[in-house]
Amino acid sequence: MKERLIAFFKRETVLCAAFLLAAGSMFLVRPDAGYLSYIDVRTLAILFCLMAVMAGLQKTRVFQWTAQALLGRVRSARQLALILVLLCFFSSMLITNDVALITFVPFTFTVLGLAGEAVKERLIIPVVVLQTIAANLGSMLTPIGNPQNLYLYGKAGLSLGAFVRLMLPYAAASLLLTVLWSLVQSRTCRAPIAVSFAEKADLSGRTGQLAAYLVLFALALLTVARVVPYGVTLAVTAAALLVIDRSIFARVDYSLLLTFVGFFIFTGNMGRLPAVSELLQAVVSGNELIAGVAVSQVISNVPAALLLSGFTDDFAALLTGVNLGGLGTLIASMASLISYKLIAREEGGIKGAYFRCFTAANICFLAVLLVFALICG
Repeated sequence: MKERLIAFFKRETVLCAAFLLAAGSMFLVRPDAGYLSYIDVRTLAILFCLMAVMAGLQKTRVFQWTAQALLGRVRSARQLALILVLLCFFSSMLITNDVALITFVPFTFTVLGLAGEAVKERLIIPVVVLQTIAANLGSMLTPIGNPQNLYLYGKAGLSLGAFVRLMLPYAAASLLLTVLWSLVQSRTCRAPIAVSFAEKADLSGRTGQLAAYLVLFALALLTVARVVPYGVTLAVTAAALLVIDRSIFARVDYSLLLTFVGFFIFTGNMGRLPAVSELLQAVVSGNELIAGVAVSQVISNVPAALLLSGFTDDFAALLTGVNLGGLGTLIASMASLISYKLIAREEGGIKGAYFRCFTAANICFLAVLLVFALICG
């Protein structure tokens, strides 16, 4: 039993921390009717729907089919690296940074293996590092790109157009940096490359499910844009999954939803303690960008957004801070841990080299983009 609890804590460290903070805060603010106002039900409902739809789309293999189609005419290491990295950058805007990495990092192992051992040895670390950075940066352009965006988008009451305009300069600068870094990292690998897949991703027999999931995805987007009420989308999505594939319910990341609940309770209670609230507002107010980056390095950017949002009204600066804050340490974005765990599982001998390359690249990207943000701000 003890071993199982330790394993659970290691696997769900952020969730456990959120609930420990929430439980501790309950001793300071006794549970009452005010607790109901803490929970952002709209964000939780939309997040559930998006995670369920993405799990369904993954199961249809439409992402692998798309990637194979793009890689069919690759002839050089530069083209190969760019496509693999940009797949994560652009797809993360719609399918979230987590799903982009879960889908395309294992796919990258397969592709580089088909390209030859020499190519795989040279490119695997820089490409996966860049895929991770690309997913974290590309996802900041849209409200559905990552959980903290969805939450702060609703909290700030921004329109979809205003959100995209706010984040577009940073996404454009990130794209430029990502392309340049990718070209530099792949320049020494000059062997001709031809990637052919023995097993092609096949959509036949899945077109009905694919169409249904795309309709549900469109419905979720309309809900994000505040066109369709979230209750309608939640009910339709749940009913559709019961008909299409009930196993999708088990693929939803409920620990993330519960992490949100834990931090909602903690921040709500802290906001009701005048001394604590005033102190945190004094620290955060006017320093949202730096605070978002700094706190993300320690507790990751989703909890940082939830924690800091209760003590500022400048959600635009905080949004930029927690998105850029996904760069830096390995835990700055929980999505980064996905790539690290996949590398450790598939290529355990290089995880030390991967960590060093990851840290160096992240520091460089963060430094450049932070300076850019300070100048733009």
